[in-house]
Amino acid sequence: MTDERLRALTVRYRVRFDECGPTGTLRAAAYLRYAQDVAWIHSERLGYDRDWYTARGIGWLVRGVELELIEPVGTGQELDLTTLVIGFRRVWARRRTDVRTVDGRLVARALTDWVLADRQGQPTRVPAEFPERFGLAAAPFSPIRVTLPPQPPDAVEIRLAVRYQELDPMGHANNAAYLEWIDELVRAWAEHGAPGHGAPNHRASDPTVRFPRSYRLEYLAPVGPASALVATAWADGDGVACRLSDEAGAESFRARLGPGVG
Repeated sequence: MTDERLRALTVRYRVRFDECGPTGTLRAAAYLRYAQDVAWIHSERLGYDRDWYTARGIGWLVRGVELELIEPVGTGQELDLTTLVIGFRRVWARRRTDVRTVDGRLVARALTDWVLADRQGQPTRVPAEFPERFGLAAAPFSPIRVTLPPQPPDAVEIRLAVRYQELDPMGHANNAAYLEWIDELVRAWAEHGAPGHGAPNHRASDPTVRFPRSYRLEYLAPVGPASALVATAWADGDGVACRLSDEAGAESFRARLGPGVG
């Protein structure tokens, strides 16, 4: 049984200059990097470090994320990230991460669905000890999915290539890199006049700097070094639908950027 004090873990981070964009606020992808880092620290504190996983030939892959950005955070600001596992399924685990200012104000929150996989990338059952060790009774959940509307003929398209610096120790693009691509894609969509929304947009209407805002992400397949990606975006109600695929049309990622609930 886990020590109740370790069921949740809080770690303080200082926002670096290079993690912020031209508006001076923390990029969306940085929140995913923080969430990934604090999750590993939590796992290590409970006795499951990277060597433990490597010895067993298994590892966690992100399959879905819901990220809510409530208010902007600037360079040099300190943030407390609190992480805990809130659900297990046969091969799945779900984490919640709350991001607060040092005075306790909630500025962002994330749900991350992970799948445990072997060295060949095939899903494998979560060890029976995990729910108790992470302080959970049975806690099922429905995995995060992204259903996109039909792609219209005026969808904006850009081409991307996976760069070496976007790869993680597992040899494929890190989950945060996808969010960098989505923000780049949505900015291109806005700069092209947001097809279907009338007059051209300008920075003030750029959805990637709006607060509050939300992202729903579904990772369908990993992408490796030098992969060529076709990224498309189009209007989806009050949000933007996004898709990444290879040149043959096989999807690797789906996302929706929309307004947040605050």
